[in-house]
Amino acid sequence: MQTQTFNLTTEPWIKVIRRDGNQPETVSLIELFEHAQDYRQLAGDMRTQDLAIFRLLLAILTTVYSRYNVEGDRYDWIATDPAAQRNVDVDPEEAENQLLDTWSQLYENGQFSTVVTDYLKQQADKFDLFGEHPFYQVTANDYDALVAKSKRVALGKGTVALKQLNRRVSESNNTPALFAPKADETKNQLSLDELARWLITYQNYAGTTDKTKVETTDKFSSSSGWLYKLNAVYVDSTQSLFEMLMLNLVLVSKEVPVAPQHPVWEYDDIQTYVAERENQKLPNNLAELYTTWARILHVEWSDQGEPTIFSAGVPMFAADNAHIEPMTTWKRDKKTEIDSPATRYNVTTAMWRNFGSYVGLSTVDGSKNAPGIVKWLDLLTERGLIADNQPLALATVTFISGGAPANLPVAEYHDDMQLMADVLFDQQWQTRIEGVVQKTQTIGRDFYGFAASVATIRGIEPRPYAGQLSDQFYSQLNEPFKAWLASLQGAKQGRLERIEAWQDTLHRMALDAANMVMQTSSPRDVKGITGEHGVDNIFTATSRYQWKIKKDLKEG
Repeated sequence: MQTQTFNLTTEPWIKVIRRDGNQPETVSLIELFEHAQDYRQLAGDMRTQDLAIFRLLLAILTTVYSRYNVEGDRYDWIATDPAAQRNVDVDPEEAENQLLDTWSQLYENGQFSTVVTDYLKQQADKFDLFGEHPFYQVTANDYDALVAKSKRVALGKGTVALKQLNRRVSESNNTPALFAPKADETKNQLSLDELARWLITYQNYAGTTDKTKVETTDKFSSSSGWLYKLNAVYVDSTQSLFEMLMLNLVLVSKEVPVAPQHPVWEYDDIQTYVAERENQKLPNNLAELYTTWARILHVEWSDQGEPTIFSAGVPMFAADNAHIEPMTTWKRDKKTEIDSPATRYNVTTAMWRNFGSYVGLSTVDGSKNAPGIVKWLDLLTERGLIADNQPLALATVTFISGGAPANLPVAEYHDDMQLMADVLFDQQWQTRIEGVVQKTQTIGRDFYGFAASVATIRGIEPRPYAGQLSDQFYSQLNEPFKAWLASLQGAKQGRLERIEAWQDTLHRMALDAANMVMQTSSPRDVKGITGEHGVDNIFTATSRYQWKIKKDLKEG
């Protein structure tokens, strides 16, 4: 009989870094919420793992503080049983005011109240890796009841290796990960705290390698994890984990109605959860969205304590117009005018180059929807709950997919940008910053054209050569541009002067980039080639480029 226990409420499994140190330490859920103000950040195995766990933490906080105020008193518009799937009739404006009051008091107190740990103690049996309600897993009986007879646990089919669960390895049995951070003999080894972290991560970032699915009335294709679909954006903080959690704790918004929160562990049984998922209905509450499963997982433990993980796909709801999701940018289908989460395909395009999509300006694809998390910050600023001069750092992290059919991650992308609140939500600054971004990218295209001309003169393929130099050029621009963004202040600051200052920097860096290319010139570059307008060499290419950037900087 299984008597082992590893309860996430009391056992250390979340990696954090203290504000007064630099070395990671491991804490339990209760420790984290009791001392969130003392930790600087999460410090797990990957940033994507940190985000998956971060959303779990937010699901707990959203569940608790949408039911109880700071003192632990239940709001009068919550049903007697807070976990019930209904609310008493509620005045939306009154509910919003009470929820914002709770947020404000928490933020002012600088720490979470005991109602969070009370909730975790009440739900402790749902947070154990073992037992009758294994965390983020199902029992063997439940698994067998949900899959085809040919896929039952006893038959040993439909398993996922630990080396695939571990996204630092992401190795299937068919394709070895050549540059994995683990040796072959240890790729399938995980401690219990690692297993807990990777279970959560896999539910958010599952690929599509596993073929077993739960049995449903209608056929469906197994989907990748919900978080894997997003060009995720969240609010970062250099102050404390408490502040970071608070700034991302969306308690009210137009997209998030006052609906009962229903995290996955509060479902009465797994059959009910799967039946809900079979309807493929988008969740109407953040706690459920943040804890969405991509797979039904069962962990079978050997007598030696070695885990075998069985995995079965469950139907996933559509992402079309899923505006309840606050942590994504959006792209719009011009024909249908349907918004869907944007997806990142490369690691070279910096976050600031898509500035408009983060603040809700009209983008190339027509989308005007800012991420919900940015709208939440706007509401907090509008209500005076955060100061106008407070620095706000927007960050993004995501896996880059290797593509169909497996959709295994091939790279992790992370970036951020910081602005003052009164700049981020000033429409004039938004428009002007977007204009600066577009002009900067115009100069980037000018440099690409220059590099392509040089490649032609040198007799080499223009596209890869110009692409490589263009990536280097933008890489050199990233830190200066981010520093310029962070330096901006509100309406009292001269906007034109600050914009001219960046253009001066951009002009200098554009000329410097061309000079670096010229320093590698050869006699062939000087001799040049005969083109449509006569001899074209490194000097004529440089002259055209200098004229072009001077012209483009003056326009607009």
